[in-house]
Amino acid sequence: MSLPVHLVPSLDGVVAGSVVEVTGDEAHHAVAVRRLREGEQVVLTDGAGRSATGEVASTGKRVFTVTVSSVSVAPRPSPTFTVVQALPKGERGELAVEVLTEVGVDTIVPWAASRSVAVWRGERAAKSHARWAATAREAAKQARRAWHPMVTPLATTREVCELAGRADLTVVLHEEATTPLASLNLPDAGEVVVVVGPEGGIAPDELAAFTEAGAQPVRLGAEVLRTSTAGVAAVSAMMARTPRWGSVTPRR
Repeated sequence: MSLPVHLVPSLDGVVAGSVVEVTGDEAHHAVAVRRLREGEQVVLTDGAGRSATGEVASTGKRVFTVTVSSVSVAPRPSPTFTVVQALPKGERGELAVEVLTEVGVDTIVPWAASRSVAVWRGERAAKSHARWAATAREAAKQARRAWHPMVTPLATTREVCELAGRADLTVVLHEEATTPLASLNLPDAGEVVVVVGPEGGIAPDELAAFTEAGAQPVRLGAEVLRTSTAGVAAVSAMMARTPRWGSVTPRR
């Protein structure tokens, strides 16, 4: 059975024998909800490549401490994968973030596409972004990821074009594209960007802008996927052809 994973701000300088204090909501959930007890083994991670395994030494109302027995460091995965996710309606946004995190996406970019039904403005934008970030955080712990994904602020089409221009490879999922995703040559390093449109599809002017910026429209297959699942299908197909899934690098 896998050990429970808890997120801490930093594990810099932590070595075997160190005592790490966990506080705040993370500790409250562990102690009050999960009923963490002294003597249990847990894993702490900072989401930036470092993980520490140890025994719970003490618990309090919103705090617990861990005596570290071992520390591991995972190299940053390469190539990195960024998914530009058009805002879906309802809870499909959180579903997309959850599954993208589980398969290893490094950056998730919420995108205000012209045909997106959902709109992020003002207080709603802040709350929606916070939900996406919380979903990514919890999914990363569940997936036991050493490197947690970043959820960026809401991006405009212009900002997505700029991102596409900087990446080593950018693809736009489009049902009318003639190039199969499986036919592309993928980089072994650098950044891969996948753009996923909204329920109503990517508008012609958006597709033209992305193509001009260097993105390549591709299709997954004959089936048309939902916006909340198209990204994870594409990324999974691509990761299987890169060192990310082609080999397993042990932590040290």
